[in-house]
Amino acid sequence: MINKEKLAKRQEVKEHKPDFVRPESWRYVRLQTNWRKPKGIDHHQRKQKSRGRPGLVKIGYGGPKEAKGLHPSGFTDNLVHNLNDLEKLDPKIDGVRFAHGVGTKKRKEIVVKAIEQKFKIFNARVSVSGS
Repeated sequence: MINKEKLAKRQEVKEHKPDFVRPESWRYVRLQTNWRKPKGIDHHQRKQKSRGRPGLVKIGYGGPKEAKGLHPSGFTDNLVHNLNDLEKLDPKIDGVRFAHGVGTKKRKEIVVKAIEQKFKIFNARVSVSGS
């Protein structure tokens, strides 16, 4: 796996980050736990009134700059729309993710070319043998 040390650094930073949960989600079943910023004028969490409350999402909790945009496999995540986009990438460090709008016909062409050049493909969604 490539970029192991960058991924390890990102993981280490992540361990010191609190779990950001939606305010009052522990109180009401109807509220999911996924994060929502408190925006009320008197909201206790936004005003940081009580120390026991969970922290707010802030820029300082972000991961290391050099690990930004890395896929968990260690490759960079690159969106590909056509064969020209594939030519600009390096198979040693760049991974390939096909854009949503790429159809099956073009997708097959790009997959064949990507496998030929030994790219890491994140969402192939097509079998090369079935062409």
